[in-house]
Amino acid sequence: MTFDDFVKKGQVRRASEDRNLIKSLINKANEDIEFFNSLKIESKSARKLLSNYYDILRSVLEAIASATGYKIYSHEAFTYFLKEIKNENVISVKFDRFRKIRNSINYYGDDVSVDEAKKIIDEIKRMINLLIKKYLKDYDV
Repeated sequence: MTFDDFVKKGQVRRASEDRNLIKSLINKANEDIEFFNSLKIESKSARKLLSNYYDILRSVLEAIASATGYKIYSHEAFTYFLKEIKNENVISVKFDRFRKIRNSINYYGDDVSVDEAKKIIDEIKRMINLLIKKYLKDYDV
């Protein structure tokens, strides 16, 4: 599979940069992080918190895609966007791992330990900060 395959299947399309959308996505991501940071990661919350942090990361990737001239409709396509368009091989592998964990939680009823959730959430927060600084610093947020 390649990024172009997602374009051909209509799961990615070329789009104009939407500065308002980008700013809104970044602001909402920051608000969500602030809110979720106030919650304790424990056995009953680990799964939902991990899933929500993943969603924040995905929305940041949506902002980056918009800034790059794409609208992406597939979570899996973000992996190829990171790898092939942004040349972020390590981040693309991590994102795909997080996507699969989130899917197993949301769609297959899998659980995640508190320790694993903490490690993944910390990694997701570092990725979010890195991606915003690297790709979205010019959006006055």
